[in-house]
Amino acid sequence: MTPIATVDLNRWRAGGESAAAVLREVDAGLQRAGFLLVRGHGVPEELPAAVRAAARRFFALPVAVKQRYAVSVGGRGWIAPGLEANGYAEGTETPPDLKETFAIGADTRTGDPVVDRVWFRDNVWPGEVSELRELLLAYTAAVRVLSDDLLALCAAALALPHNPFEGLAAHPTWTCNINHYPSLTRIGTPEPGQFRIGPHTDFGTVTVLDREPGAGGLQIFTEDGGWADAPYDPYALTVNIGDLLSYWSGHRWPAGRHRVLPPQASAPEEDLVSLIYFYELDHDARVMPLEPPVGRVSGLRPVVSAEFLRTRLDAITLG
Repeated sequence: MTPIATVDLNRWRAGGESAAAVLREVDAGLQRAGFLLVRGHGVPEELPAAVRAAARRFFALPVAVKQRYAVSVGGRGWIAPGLEANGYAEGTETPPDLKETFAIGADTRTGDPVVDRVWFRDNVWPGEVSELRELLLAYTAAVRVLSDDLLALCAAALALPHNPFEGLAAHPTWTCNINHYPSLTRIGTPEPGQFRIGPHTDFGTVTVLDREPGAGGLQIFTEDGGWADAPYDPYALTVNIGDLLSYWSGHRWPAGRHRVLPPQASAPEEDLVSLIYFYELDHDARVMPLEPPVGRVSGLRPVVSAEFLRTRLDAITLG
């Protein structure tokens, strides 16, 4: 048994009692774990594999070449190993996460230079793997459509009279990270308390994950069951809600707490690549938390999306 519900968006779109059952599953599943497995997501089947193959060609380049695209956490380009420790988001001092990342994000300028240089910077594309640009832009375009559908699904799951996110994600911020988790034979024995990604929750609204299963793979945390391996479905994308959506729900739904285990001695050659799309809202979106009886906590103050996110990003950046 797993606390993560599997839902099919095609059943929801069909309407009627089938859709009502999906909405009940969404609410119950998010209350348990802040995670869902989502089928009927509409992302073309061939895209993730093509993006992953191109990304592997980039990560295989010499460090000196990748260094041309090097940026700090939150930037657009190559984030080298040793720069990020997600456990710090929970106040836990941990060794750096055992990964490297290629990241892109929203680059549709607002015209305000102060906003644009933080949230809508130019993306950087490696000339050595020119196909990555077209593939990753196609993938993120498809996942953005899905993310808007997921926000509508969340509003419907709470039987709200309208979708409050329709006016809050016209010009959203988002980031897509391609994480490479090198093998044990390549990086050596992890330090005590070191993970591929340390325990944390994400910061935004919904996170859409296309992952490869592995011995040193994704685990989720629930209050009832503690840490457990996340279920894998090759026909589904893994979706979790972040801190901002949890806050909006009045903490009815917990942000999905998770980690990625370090490489395991039982699979020393395991080398994984994950595609992670972090969706947020417009940078200036004002989020009004839901009051009881829908929300669980009363009196939560409104927050502005960019301000809410910035403090969390700063917490996980080393140095």
